Amino acid sequence: MTGRDRMVLIGIVVVAVLGVAWMMVVSPERNKAGQLDTQVAAAQAQLASAESQVSSARAAQSQYATAYASLVSLGKAVPPTQEVSSLIEELAHASDQKQVDFSSIMSSSGTGSGASSAATATAGLSQLPFTFVFEGSYFDLEHLFNQLAEFATLNDAGDLQVNGRLLTIQSVRLAPASTTAESGKPSNELTGSITATAYVQPASQGVTGATGTASPVGATVSPAASSTSASSPTSPAIVSVKP
Repeated sequence: MTGRDRMVLIGIVVVAVLGVAWMMVVSPERNKAGQLDTQVAAAQAQLASAESQVSSARAAQSQYATAYASLVSLGKAVPPTQEVSSLIEELAHASDQKQVDFSSIMSSSGTGSGASSAATATAGLSQLPFTFVFEGSYFDLEHLFNQLAEFATLNDAGDLQVNGRLLTIQSVRLAPASTTAESGKPSNELTGSITATAYVQPASQGVTGATGTASPVGATVSPAASSTSASSPTSPAIVSVKP
């Protein structure tokens, strides 16, 4: 064998060794490196998703107080139960502020049998129709009626502002008040009767934040003593709030 042949043979052996080394060592490591790159990319994507979720959670946490206050306001405007006693308290407080006498509240259903007969479902809410009777001067009654209509309103920005129960007023009727018992002379005051509707949330959509205890429509409530007694099933559901 000549020197040239030996050089060729050595070259072939070296190439074969390098090929085997490539097949046995380098190629698997390259495959592992490729798999690691894929895993790193997936881990980075998961990290980015987790960071996004953390950012969203922090934003929600910062808005929690505002959102909870909105839920409480909604629960006040449209409670999950009838809350007639709290409605009477709101009306009495508003009438006192306007120097008007709150005479009575009557369920427009005229049965006094509670939610089963007085509440009418509409647009996902249950309606509670009432007739409120007040006595006072014309301007005092006007101011009071405006306040009742603004218990729950939307401002210019579209945000809900809640100062009491949501009421929709269907009609207002004014009439001269009865003669005074002392003098027998006609009174300068008027009797204002309002036909309005309050609302109750469906049981499956209750909002945390409603206050007070439920009182069936037609229950007689004394603001001073906060006591209740059931009215007759055959008589109108009238609640007198005069002391």
